[in-house]
Amino acid sequence: MKHALIDLRPLRVVAYRRLWIGQVLSALGGQLTFVAVMFQVWDQTSSTAWTGAVGLAQALPLIVLGLFAGALVDRVERRRIYLFTVCGQLVTAAVMASQLVLGQVPVAMLLGLIAVQATFGAVAGPVARTVLPQLLSRDQLAAGIALNRIGFQGAMLVGPAVGGLIVGAWGVGVCYLIDAFTFLAALYGVLGLPRMRIAATAKPGLRGVWEGLTFVAATPVIRGALVTDLAATVLSMPISLFPVINAERFGNNPRTLGLFLTSIAVGGVVASLFSGTFTRLPRHGVVMLTGSAGWGIALLLFAFSPVPWLALAFLALAGAADTVAVVSRSTIVQLHTPTELLGRVGAAEQIVGQAGPDLGNLRGGVVASLTSPVASLASGALLCVAAVAAVAATTPGLRESEPVRSRG
Repeated sequence: MKHALIDLRPLRVVAYRRLWIGQVLSALGGQLTFVAVMFQVWDQTSSTAWTGAVGLAQALPLIVLGLFAGALVDRVERRRIYLFTVCGQLVTAAVMASQLVLGQVPVAMLLGLIAVQATFGAVAGPVARTVLPQLLSRDQLAAGIALNRIGFQGAMLVGPAVGGLIVGAWGVGVCYLIDAFTFLAALYGVLGLPRMRIAATAKPGLRGVWEGLTFVAATPVIRGALVTDLAATVLSMPISLFPVINAERFGNNPRTLGLFLTSIAVGGVVASLFSGTFTRLPRHGVVMLTGSAGWGIALLLFAFSPVPWLALAFLALAGAADTVAVVSRSTIVQLHTPTELLGRVGAAEQIVGQAGPDLGNLRGGVVASLTSPVASLASGALLCVAAVAAVAATTPGLRESEPVRSRG
């Protein structure tokens, strides 16, 4: 039983423990800010177009700057750039918190601040992905990624509810202020990192970006891992279909709708708590493929669930499978990427991981409008399983044990 539970050995590494605590608190602060921003934008505009623009303000910097940020991470001493990005996010959060004194800013200015913070995040994401291989031994890497995952999931479970209570009691400014303080915790974690110089210097500009993309395309295991993630998200992301499925199948009960997302998160947390069952396995590719296929199969069963409790059970199963796949994918990417390329490959992974679900929700909505919600969800789930099987068949490296990763 002990080996089935989440592996806590990485927390014995002081630098990792400090960083993990800072990241968890910062993720919680980010959830508070997201709730506050959505409430403030809606309160000032009563427009779904403006609330939709929040997602655009967050996504554009990542899409436009992500790969260039990865190239920068591979050219600059990583601890220094990590400190710069966290300080930038801290200052931006403090400016947003100044609304407590100065009053609420116009919506356009608020979205500008969100975009600035997302710009720093576009750099912080890739650099954060380069840290674990520097702090943890090879056999602890998957466990460290699982710990990061459960911290993020915990923030997702607790943050929105707490954010709603704070906004209702004290207003949006208090959420922004708490977020600023959580960045102090993140800063404390980054200050505990060792200097992380790299063995080789990336080429500047587009040449550096192209070098990273070439490596991803020419490395079957990494290419297969990212394609598998795209298959699971772009082809079968179900969230945009939840309202209409709830209305057609379960009487439009708002409590059921709220439990849909909660069930996915609960399944993910449970999988993280018992992540020792898969992080200790040597064949991370097989684990990832199994988790991705399990995600598709669980969603297919959800599509035809006749009663709410069974639907929620299948969504929890999907959340657990997703966590297995995400942790294993990140482990594969980090084990197979030379140190000098981790920033650029991490940026590509970040873009796939964040843009894929948005595209998947768009696909689900469009297909549902042309056919039906159940047809959209079921066809996407079947396509996901088929794509995962195709990747497994064409990428033998994903079915083998992991080699020792080059340290550059």
